[in-house]
Amino acid sequence: MKRFTSLLIGCSLALAGVAVAQQPNEEASPGKKKKQGTEQTQPAQAKPGATAAKPHATAVREHGARNEPGTMNEPAATKGRKGQPKSETSAQTGTNVSGQPAGSATPSAEQPKKGMKGRAATKASATPAATAAAARATPGAAASAAPSVPATGQQRGQANAAAAKKPAPQQVQQIKAQHANFRAQPKPQQVPAVTYNQNYRIQGSDQWQGPQYEVFRSYRPEWHDQGWYRSRYNRVELIGGGYYYWNNGYWYPAWGYDSGAQYYAYDGPIYVGHRAEPPDRVIADVQAELQQMGYYKGEVDGLLGPMTREALTAYQADQGLATTAVIDEPTLDSLGMS
Repeated sequence: MKRFTSLLIGCSLALAGVAVAQQPNEEASPGKKKKQGTEQTQPAQAKPGATAAKPHATAVREHGARNEPGTMNEPAATKGRKGQPKSETSAQTGTNVSGQPAGSATPSAEQPKKGMKGRAATKASATPAATAAAARATPGAAASAAPSVPATGQQRGQANAAAAKKPAPQQVQQIKAQHANFRAQPKPQQVPAVTYNQNYRIQGSDQWQGPQYEVFRSYRPEWHDQGWYRSRYNRVELIGGGYYYWNNGYWYPAWGYDSGAQYYAYDGPIYVGHRAEPPDRVIADVQAELQQMGYYKGEVDGLLGPMTREALTAYQADQGLATTAVIDEPTLDSLGMS
């Protein structure tokens, strides 16, 4: 009985020990351990992996760009549009070790300025080239822009000869008909008289080339009495307050012929042609024609005074003639009155 009781007690204790030993195994069953291990260890392993990825990516962005130029654009491109300004900034302004822009100004702030300067520089530099191209394309414009050079009388005459308007031959005949009976009167108040000077020479006549100007180059005033003039010249006439003698197409002042009639507006030869027309009539014809052409603004008085000589000078210059300021053969021929 005691043995049986001991055996029961021993069996009970054995069963109790087995139960106690089996309960922890049921709590930590392989399925539960695997499930719990998956739930607990996987997050723990994922976090260090994710944490390690950030330094690696940062190292690629920081160190990879320095070692391999151009590789910074690859990590930036993987992040989409947000990484793109970084690559433009690093390409335009440069980056420091930390990857931040070296300059404080943004590319959008500096780029328009550069563009504006570029356009301004292009405009400034293109202006002379455009001007030169326009000048080459239009020679007339370049010629008008060139500095003007004063032209000589002959050059002016050649340039303006075609532009100078002359009266038609019918008008010239009308002018001559109007002055057929013209007689000049002395006007010392309006046209001062010249005085006798035996050393007088026609100014500038030594520069007038050609035989038609020989009488002006060789002219010397002479003082003689009436007999001297009458014995040498077949025509001596009182014209416009002074005596003149005619010789081979020219009228000359007859100094000394009459001391009471020595009013001369000009001291020198006056060409009238071989028909020996009176000098005051020829002067009046020339004044009227120059008046119609706009050269002469004075009165038609038949006196070769300063205003008439000024008009002759302008006309001769425009016609390319020697500017003698008097009525000579080339001038009278040019006017159609020879």
